[in-house]
Amino acid sequence: MKKLLTLLMLAGVFTFSATAQGFSDSDSTEVDSTAVDTAQVEEVYEEPVEEIAEIIAPEEAAPSKGFHQVVKEQFIDGGPTFMGIVLACLILGLAIAIERIIHLNMASTNTKKLLADVEDALNAGGADAAKEVCRNTRGPVASIFTQGLMRMSEGVEMVEKSIIAYGSVEMGKLERGMIWISLFISLAPMLGFMGTVIGMIEAFDAIAEAGDVSPALVASGIKVALLTTVGGLIVAVILQLFYNYLVSKVDSIVNSMEDASISLVDLLVKHNLSK
Repeated sequence: MKKLLTLLMLAGVFTFSATAQGFSDSDSTEVDSTAVDTAQVEEVYEEPVEEIAEIIAPEEAAPSKGFHQVVKEQFIDGGPTFMGIVLACLILGLAIAIERIIHLNMASTNTKKLLADVEDALNAGGADAAKEVCRNTRGPVASIFTQGLMRMSEGVEMVEKSIIAYGSVEMGKLERGMIWISLFISLAPMLGFMGTVIGMIEAFDAIAEAGDVSPALVASGIKVALLTTVGGLIVAVILQLFYNYLVSKVDSIVNSMEDASISLVDLLVKHNLSK
């Protein structure tokens, strides 16, 4: 009986140890498989991450250029000689245009109010009071009124002749400087074309010296040549806009001068008849 129990106990011990060994082997197998799966996942996801990083890295390393920086680079590529002359045309043209805009805005006058003030002054104090009102008002319309009132004693015909003659003088003052803007509008594209022709000649000379038509050589030479043309055309377009605005402003002031002059003559005729 004792031997049987001893055998049963030994059999149970061997069975338990075999079972424990099996569990430990399965656990190690699961850990190894998990480690393998993790390593495979890392390898799978590591390559796309590296590729994305390689794509994003150059974009972050090369920041976008500003507008002024691009213009500066293109200006330098075009060559300092002709691009500098074209830039000088732009600066001088803009300076004259801005001065003319300020002058013409100051020359604008409220003709209806001026006529009403002149009429009140004529009725209250005569020609001297009306001339004083015109002298205290700036603008070509007031200057024309002053010249007409100074000839009031010589008759309406002399007033009309004086207004017409002095109106031409005032019109010349309004159009002063416009010819220079027109000159720069014509000069800038011609300088650009000249720079393009000279650049093309230099490009062909480089090809002749190299003895071979290199695409890089031809492309760089043509780019430099065409930049001067682009610069000249841009300057011409900008100055043309200012020129057209100034022409329309001058026409508006001249029309106001003519209408106001006719109204002044009618006012003087009415004043003489009322005496």
